[in-house]
Amino acid sequence: MSRLGSLNLNLIDINFLYARICNCMLRKLTLVTLLFRLLGYEGLEVINPEGGTEDAEAEAQRGRWKQEERDGYWKMMQKYIGSDVTSMVTLPVIIFEPMTMLQKMAELMEYCHLLDLADECEDPYMQLVYASSWAISVYYAYQRTWKPFNPILGETYEMVNHNGITFIAEQVSHHPPMSAGHAENEHFTYDVTSKLKTKFLGNSVEVYPVGRTRVTLKKSGVVLDLVPPPTKVNNLIFGRTWVDSPGEMIMTNLTTGDKVVLYFQPCGWFGAGRYEVDGYVYDAGEEPKILMTGKWNESMSCQPCDKEGEPLPGTALKEVWRVVATPENDKFQYTYFAHKINSFDTAPKKLLASDSRLRPDRYALEKGDLSKAGAEKSNLEERQREEKRSREAKGHQFTPRWFNMSDEITPTPWGDLEVYEYNGKYTEHRANIDSLNSTEEVNIESIEFNPWQYGN
Repeated sequence: MSRLGSLNLNLIDINFLYARICNCMLRKLTLVTLLFRLLGYEGLEVINPEGGTEDAEAEAQRGRWKQEERDGYWKMMQKYIGSDVTSMVTLPVIIFEPMTMLQKMAELMEYCHLLDLADECEDPYMQLVYASSWAISVYYAYQRTWKPFNPILGETYEMVNHNGITFIAEQVSHHPPMSAGHAENEHFTYDVTSKLKTKFLGNSVEVYPVGRTRVTLKKSGVVLDLVPPPTKVNNLIFGRTWVDSPGEMIMTNLTTGDKVVLYFQPCGWFGAGRYEVDGYVYDAGEEPKILMTGKWNESMSCQPCDKEGEPLPGTALKEVWRVVATPENDKFQYTYFAHKINSFDTAPKKLLASDSRLRPDRYALEKGDLSKAGAEKSNLEERQREEKRSREAKGHQFTPRWFNMSDEITPTPWGDLEVYEYNGKYTEHRANIDSLNSTEEVNIESIEFNPWQYGN
């Protein structure tokens, strides 16, 4: 019987097949898929990490950009290899999704009920299980390969009508690009200062989250600090674009010293290891207490363990979080929550004119008008440059409206970070509006986008 016909392949046979496959991988991915089905791996996703023509053609058919468009993009971007391209490059609107980075920050709130559970939980180790599962949950949304719009200086995003949360984010710096966010409900407060750092590598870009994320659980007063892993966007120019986040995520209980360390497996050939997350909750003495395992695009589970990290006898894995159903064949691979973020259903009364929803370029892209989206994007960027020239000519200094720069400089694995603190003024602003009890109906969509509302 031939190797392909045998159902009882030994290790030597499999290694032989693997070596032969690797030699012709770039041109024969379909053959690989067939072969692995014969070997019993029916559900295995076949990924070519280096990119290939078959991947590119499939992606073009799915409605993304065609190879000739990629070729033009490649010619423009070659000179930036090795550089941080966070804000120095004007990119074509065709690679964007109709959402800004501020809205992307708000996507972390989709499964915020996990933070409610952490607040209600009295077990300090299970608190970290719930809270770290919340931090992992956003990666399902982050696997989208479209680029969000960079916010204009002073741009904001507000969100209400979701799990009792009030969320506000503001673009507090343009060079370097920095955003600050604050969310709060009866169980927790969430504060983040975000400064992305990138490195363009030609056919990929590495994204380093130079930020500080803090969650305070109100019942216990526990403060949690989050350090996420870096992210890599692969096959920007050639092949199928896909996102991976290999490395460690660390969440530390700054009150007790307990922590959780989770390792995101890197994606290998044929998708091996992709999505997998494993790790432990440790006490302050670095003794493992709970093991955690799962996939960031599917679910996370936990189980008590002994000092060696082995599951305790008589215990079983307990599922903590699972991805909810998502729309089928969505153009931008949005979740239902992402659509909710983009809609006015989550907007408060008397929405700030600086809100991301009101951006004309974002709105035009959402409606499918790429020509108008590109023109509006260029117009906004030119207005931002004009405002900067005018402000500097008058000797004025930009001051954020809802956040203050603190004296704190915090170290991160990718560089030092200036920390912005929520100043409480947005809470006062919302309370004043809610106290008016005005019956006046305002057509939110008629509000003209105006991010230049900050002080001097």
